[in-house]
Amino acid sequence: MALDCKTPKDVIHAIKEHNIQMVDFRFTDLPGTWQHFSVPVRLIDEDLFEEGLGFDGSSIRGFQAINESDMLLLPDPTTAFVDPVLEVPTLAIICDVYDPITLQPYTRDPRYIAKKAEAYLKQTGIGDTSYWGPEAEFFVFSDVRYGTYPYQAFYKVDSPEAWWNSDKDLGPNLGAQIPPKRGYFPTPPTDTLQDVRSRMVLALEAAGVPVELHHHEVATAGQGEIDLRFDTLVRMADRIMMYKYIIKNVARQHGLTATFMPKPLYGDNGSGMHVHQSIWKDGVNIFWDEAGYAQLSEAAVHYIGGLLTHAPSLLAFCAPTTNSYKRLVPGYEAPINLVYSQRNRSAICRIPMYSKSPKSKRIEFRAPDPSANPYLAFASLLMAGLDGIQNRLDPGEPIDKDLYDLEPEEAAHIKNTPGSLEAVIEELKADHEYLLRGDVFTEDVLDAYIRYKVTEEIDAVRLRPHPQEFVLYFDV
Repeated sequence: MALDCKTPKDVIHAIKEHNIQMVDFRFTDLPGTWQHFSVPVRLIDEDLFEEGLGFDGSSIRGFQAINESDMLLLPDPTTAFVDPVLEVPTLAIICDVYDPITLQPYTRDPRYIAKKAEAYLKQTGIGDTSYWGPEAEFFVFSDVRYGTYPYQAFYKVDSPEAWWNSDKDLGPNLGAQIPPKRGYFPTPPTDTLQDVRSRMVLALEAAGVPVELHHHEVATAGQGEIDLRFDTLVRMADRIMMYKYIIKNVARQHGLTATFMPKPLYGDNGSGMHVHQSIWKDGVNIFWDEAGYAQLSEAAVHYIGGLLTHAPSLLAFCAPTTNSYKRLVPGYEAPINLVYSQRNRSAICRIPMYSKSPKSKRIEFRAPDPSANPYLAFASLLMAGLDGIQNRLDPGEPIDKDLYDLEPEEAAHIKNTPGSLEAVIEELKADHEYLLRGDVFTEDVLDAYIRYKVTEEIDAVRLRPHPQEFVLYFDV
């Protein structure tokens, strides 16, 4: 249930009003996964919001070493909501991470980084508010199995909607499976997940997350999208964490499983998280100029210049998994071209033209995917855009042609996104000064993030044989 708590006293009142039995405290680790623990309501009082709750930081990915493991959570009362998916009446609260010795915010807390990005925007004088509207896609499968061993590796996903089930005995098989790349906007019964997505929407709205629409997406096998109403940076990052949690749990309630993995299927569209963004000052959208290209102001064009200039390093946060680069390939509507356009969906930066209203003018950065930690992704995008405005970075001329149908000599001048997580991590090592301004990101955060990505993800995939290698090389 949506709440409007502003103070610890409001939270205590909500606990009594809604007969809450458990309070769940949540925070985000460095890679972007929610962590939590629960406390019986009899132990909840206003002092807890000032004194905090301790936890072991050495057990959280990207956080502390074991010799300095004690950490502190301070609940943010404005984030409290009644969990819409749990059977036991539970109030959930998002927390900020603090050092228990210095009582200062923890530099590796992704939410703190996002807060500092919002503060830095005000410090620059460029604007006082940024608005964010991510479109996080996902897959819903009826079965998923995977494993990796020294002698074996496999994965298998399934869905009654998938084209490969058109000849199977499903007891009975009712047909209407979705061919590859044909999943955009079919009605039921082809879209078998209409009611499931509607229940996801109702659960999101019940938790205080406003939804604008939902629909089936392009890929076969249950790909969907639920669009959220735009909000400010930290609040939207909070809502993306709620979004992923609620979608996964509602799917599980229906005997299904949801994943935000960018590319679970070969040969079909992957899941992106196109991020709409704008900057406002004194209630005015500074991205709007009726006389500009696509009604963009000079500031907006330079903001795009920052996104394009820093895109290779930005992707370390916006497309942060080895699997992300199975999606960022030519075709499949993948936004791999480092250009901008007012309508072209293969450009990494698009300017939506649905409305002529100054209030709706925004930039859509299309390379991110939903495996991203939203606090880090949104903060890094804002920092790159602000660098573009501050240094008047030129994005070049827009390209409104079909980028996949250019003449070879013209296409040769267009740069593409890097092709691997390893490549974008190297770009981040070389290009991160813009992230350090205002102490938003710190060298400590970047070092911890890079170390985790290399040792736990890049090396974990790089060192293992792949099934396709057996197809290619077993008989050499």
